[in-house]
Amino acid sequence: MSHRTVVAAIVASAVLGLAAAPTEVMAQARDQIRIVGSSTVFPFTTAVAEQFGRAGRFRTPVVESTGTGGGMRLFCAGIGPAHPDFTNASRRMTAAEFDTCQRNGVTEIIEMPVGFDGIVIAVRKGSPKFDLTREQIWKALARQVPVNGQLVNNPYQRWNEIDPSLPNAPIEIIGPPPTSGTRDSFVELVLDVGCRNVPEIRAIQDNRARQQACQAIREDGKFVEGGENDNLIVQRLAADRTGTLMGVFGFSYLDQNTDKIEGKTVDGVEPTYENIASGKYPVSRSMFVYAKRAHIDVIPGMREFIAEYMSDRAMNAETGYLAQRGLIVHPAANRARFREEVMNLRLMTRP
Repeated sequence: MSHRTVVAAIVASAVLGLAAAPTEVMAQARDQIRIVGSSTVFPFTTAVAEQFGRAGRFRTPVVESTGTGGGMRLFCAGIGPAHPDFTNASRRMTAAEFDTCQRNGVTEIIEMPVGFDGIVIAVRKGSPKFDLTREQIWKALARQVPVNGQLVNNPYQRWNEIDPSLPNAPIEIIGPPPTSGTRDSFVELVLDVGCRNVPEIRAIQDNRARQQACQAIREDGKFVEGGENDNLIVQRLAADRTGTLMGVFGFSYLDQNTDKIEGKTVDGVEPTYENIASGKYPVSRSMFVYAKRAHIDVIPGMREFIAEYMSDRAMNAETGYLAQRGLIVHPAANRARFREEVMNLRLMTRP
């Protein structure tokens, strides 16, 4: 064991209140990287983990899909081998999550910008085609909507009741649970925007009440939480013979299943790689991976895993294996800057 490893183990043990425990026990408590978090980032981190494991120097990391919110809770619970080393996130860590980390001793956090993703509304391939606006989506999903100038419990059962230009088809949508970063982003980028110009919502004076009116989702069965495994939503869409069932998830799941499903146009823009990368597609967000500085040099392979994730081999827009899996990478100049900052273990500041 190197002197650096011994020192790191002692420091980690001290922070955990385990300074009296043998250094060897701390360092050897876990010899495999553990990663939790976003289901959207999950396939990309899994690809890096598999590539990393094939090199043979370290064991293949364990990657769990717990949702962004669930991953943050696990990540911020503390340091030491009982807690994960990395967490995936389909949005940036919030100030509240950062503060929770700090209170629990996770005081040094490395933020790894991964790339971009679009949130798509998908249906079975070959389903009836029609475009949607964010206001129409909000009216389909909101707990309360305006009727005759008053906010009432959502009465809409079919799309043509919202707008006669939409088909006479039932509203049926499977989407992410509240623990998901995709849910957070969907609320921010679709629901909050969709209700913005509704006069009855704009008339609400209290900011908190107005936000609640925009973000509260109906609970009468028209929207069903599909869990953290987006592949299961894809399977349900592919099996839907009516062609009316819709699913909400990250673009990569659409990109990997174009033989089974297709994405709806939102505000006149199709969910394509080019439109998301250029910023034209309105429902897009950034993705991140967070690492614990205190675990580096204690959990074997963390530096090397970070180097693999940020490498041109993984991230190159044309030849990188993550881009080939649907990741929309940052421009080359930004990637180079992010790589330098991350490899120098630059610590993030409070969001």
